[in-house]
Amino acid sequence: MDVFAALADPVRRSLLARLAAGPARVVDLAASYDVSRPAVSKHLRVLSEAGLVAATERGRERHYALRPESLAPVRELLRALTPGPLTANALDALDTEVRRTVRERRANPARRPTQIATQIPTQEESA
Repeated sequence: MDVFAALADPVRRSLLARLAAGPARVVDLAASYDVSRPAVSKHLRVLSEAGLVAATERGRERHYALRPESLAPVRELLRALTPGPLTANALDALDTEVRRTVRERRANPARRPTQIATQIPTQEESA
């Protein structure tokens, strides 16, 4: 199962948040929800199939733990959607561009952006 599909359900997201605090038994996880233990087990199975949690058998009990490395696709998506901090190279490039623009404006004062906009003919003038 796809990681994003597994994360689509709010109960499964809540289970992951609980497991981020540490491993837990199914019975302990089920006690925190208003759904049956089989329903929690089904949610945990989906999370397990997506690779988000790992189950360990301890006697008759099954303990689940979060697999943080499996959240890499989510981190990558968020990183791609979120602009990063300004780096020294980005600031240097901005400084270079500002200096170039200032130099060009000093060399050709008649070509200021506001003057260029007023030089563009309107639709009435061009007709």
